[in-house]
Amino acid sequence: MSTRIDSHQHFWKFDPVRDSWIDDSMQKIQKDFLPEDLFPLLQQNQFSGCVAVQASQSEEETNFLIDLASKNNFIKGIVGWIDLRNKNITERLEHFSSHKTIKGFRHVVQGEADDFMFREDFRNGISALNQFDYTYDILIFHRQLPAAIDLVKHFPNQHFVIDHIAKPNIKSGDIESWKKGISEISKQENVSCKISGMVTEANWNNWKPSDLKPYLDVIFENFPTNKLMFGSDWPVLNVASNYSEVVKTLEDYMSQLSIEDQNKIWFENVNAFYKL
Repeated sequence: MSTRIDSHQHFWKFDPVRDSWIDDSMQKIQKDFLPEDLFPLLQQNQFSGCVAVQASQSEEETNFLIDLASKNNFIKGIVGWIDLRNKNITERLEHFSSHKTIKGFRHVVQGEADDFMFREDFRNGISALNQFDYTYDILIFHRQLPAAIDLVKHFPNQHFVIDHIAKPNIKSGDIESWKKGISEISKQENVSCKISGMVTEANWNNWKPSDLKPYLDVIFENFPTNKLMFGSDWPVLNVASNYSEVVKTLEDYMSQLSIEDQNKIWFENVNAFYKL
């Protein structure tokens, strides 16, 4: 089954100023992570490729990923960054549209005010994505779900995917308000969800699969299997786990599903969503 595709991972040449979000509690990832570091992990876990997602907010970041993808054919697609609030957003999208590896864009909304997704300039940027057939990755904390729900309803023809199951607070076991938001957003036809980034929302030092199970249950109860995809969130996952352990946790959880449904989550959905 070496056709698996990792829908969500990052590369960087570590820069302590630019990457200040990687603080001293995350020492394990205060270094470079490049394609040659990921490739053996993909092979060990039966993955044939990945989607590289922006980690810093600049067009240089998008160009850096374009360059890596041009030299490593296992990078099947890129989710870049562009300033969606820019008045000449269409011109910038036009510029990047010549690079076929770019499949969509993302903004680190989790670092913005809770009403950020209501901003007119941001929504103007979202409205421009459709004419270039670009996807949009929603990166938020669970408290921002109400704004995300409004956004996806406002743009019914735009394809959205939620990163990291909208970051519930797994460490505290708090589930109710997140669950309510997931139930609501999953009803929208234009929304998919990445099963990713869970271990870093749990207790880094002593999480166990049973801590993740109630959250996985909510995701599988609400989203149909054709709307779900696996993402490792490598190398961020290294602060709490390792690549193989994250893969195995989902393999074990999904062992109750049909092979057909498992295949959708490991590779078919990510292929279809990003048109890889």
